[in-house]
Amino acid sequence: MVTAVRQQPPQATEREHVLLQNIAWETFEALVDDLESQPSKRLTYDNGMLEIWMPKPPHESYKRWLGRIVEILTEELEIEIRSLSSCTWRRPDLTKGVEADECYYIQNEAVIRNRMDIDLAFDPPPDLAIEIDITSLSLPRLPIYQALGVSEVWRFDGELLAFLQLVDDEYVEIEQSVAIPLLSAANVTALLAQAQEMGETSWARSVRRWVQEQK
Repeated sequence: MVTAVRQQPPQATEREHVLLQNIAWETFEALVDDLESQPSKRLTYDNGMLEIWMPKPPHESYKRWLGRIVEILTEELEIEIRSLSSCTWRRPDLTKGVEADECYYIQNEAVIRNRMDIDLAFDPPPDLAIEIDITSLSLPRLPIYQALGVSEVWRFDGELLAFLQLVDDEYVEIEQSVAIPLLSAANVTALLAQAQEMGETSWARSVRRWVQEQK
């Protein structure tokens, strides 16, 4: 089920981006390392095409609100997670790389606990990725998550929220999260709407109360 959040300002101004073609994989990896200290610039790579973009405040607000929902809920439910925020996930054998907005190991947390050398050629991908798509980039990111095998993606476009599960190498929309079964797209949308009306600390406390009530 697709659900709605309050309409946002015109989308064309949300973030700037540039698309480059015929970029070698080695160049992409060098840029990932060079821009590690500049979180204002984000990279997406797919088979020689490289997109560089700069997220704007609405993008960053939504990604943190959704991330805090995950983190508050798993803390209250005593679910161990590994938070890797906007880590860049890459597979040179697939010539694909994507920098997540937020991402988490949940079901596979124990497999990569305290690991600093995660390699998706051998290790499982994150169980959940959060994708804020307020404006359409030239280079689609969802097929890259699909190729990397990320089992669940929450996609929010500034108005609509969808939970997507990878089934037979294709994302299908689901009403209830598999990674965090307590959550549905509808109740997360309601929490996002509250975040737009409240101070962030007060909102986080209200999210915690909501989780406790669900328990």
